[in-house]
Amino acid sequence: MTIMINMMGVGLMWPILPTLVTELTGENVSNAAAIYGATAIIFSLMQFLFAPLMGALSDRFGRRPVMLIALLGLGFDTLLIAFAPSILWVFIGRAMGGIFGATYSIASAYIADTMAEKDRAAGFGMIGAAFGIGFIVGPLVGGFFGEIDTRLPFYIAAALSFINLILGYFLLKETLPPEKRTNTSLWKANPLGTLGLMTSNSVLILLGITLLLVNAIQRGMETVWVIFTQYQYGWGLQEAGISLAIVGASYVVVQGFLVRPVIARFGEVKTIIYGFLLSGFMFVILSFNTSGLIGYIGILPYVVGWGCAQPALQSIGSRHVAANQQGHLQGALTAVSGLAAIAGPALSTMSFSFFTAERAPFDFPGAYFLFGAIIFVIAARIGNAISRHDTAN
Repeated sequence: MTIMINMMGVGLMWPILPTLVTELTGENVSNAAAIYGATAIIFSLMQFLFAPLMGALSDRFGRRPVMLIALLGLGFDTLLIAFAPSILWVFIGRAMGGIFGATYSIASAYIADTMAEKDRAAGFGMIGAAFGIGFIVGPLVGGFFGEIDTRLPFYIAAALSFINLILGYFLLKETLPPEKRTNTSLWKANPLGTLGLMTSNSVLILLGITLLLVNAIQRGMETVWVIFTQYQYGWGLQEAGISLAIVGASYVVVQGFLVRPVIARFGEVKTIIYGFLLSGFMFVILSFNTSGLIGYIGILPYVVGWGCAQPALQSIGSRHVAANQQGHLQGALTAVSGLAAIAGPALSTMSFSFFTAERAPFDFPGAYFLFGAIIFVIAARIGNAISRHDTAN
């Protein structure tokens, strides 16, 4: 429920933030895309720096207090963006969002605390389903209210964050008892120290590389999607909101209902391989497609591939660390995602800006998707290498 409400707030802002950046800067679509990409990079940089600390804090002091602090910070972050008088305040707000955006990793640690190893992939899928439910409602509401007033979705998102904080205070229980908490120095929770956990064995090394690659592509796609569809398909805020709601609905179905039977049928490693290949195939289509209808339809198989592969990756990783390191691991995974997200938005927005500018050798706004397809194929090959090191598959 915490993740669902949080993602409703994020979904409210997602289709509107590029428009707010354009309004505050007064730039054309190519230049505004580059500035918007910079706001995404500062968010990712802060998440990379602070997610390991939040995960380590949850291992040392418990999940509940760290989750509540994160929710409080997200509420103030959203209010800051809602009242932003200039683009500088948007950058400050996105930095705060990266610092406090640890709810997903802490929720993943909750799953690792409470579910048996054989059920963790399905448990991580439940988080994805909650993520998806939030994204069904959020973008639809955000697109609707964003047409009325660009700032209105941010006020609603801030209200949701504070409601979430109140519900969490009264309903969210602690799952890490004092005797299972770690006394590891928080100094070791710096990003490089946390990433060191990912090098402790060969499986985690391969998982870290895979996550680095695919999360870079995923974060880049998320950053450029609204601007890309406005340019490529002529969509407005409502159409973009509908497409993001389709993403949310797909995640609910995939991670709520498909993950368990798919992994039971194919195993975690094959799910990773087939999932990434399917997502890569859809990226090839999206790179050249000019039909808005295909843009809507292409979302579905992409989410099926990525949505099944992601919890399989998390499940494999959770088996290779101790019980009192689950928060540390989830912080490390979030740090990997944050590191990747520094590169992904930069690559996607800069490639879009370059291939839509007047100086471009040819007009190719989908160049990023073609590059992403290649990365997904590489990730599938690495997934195959994981099978030789993970004895459970």
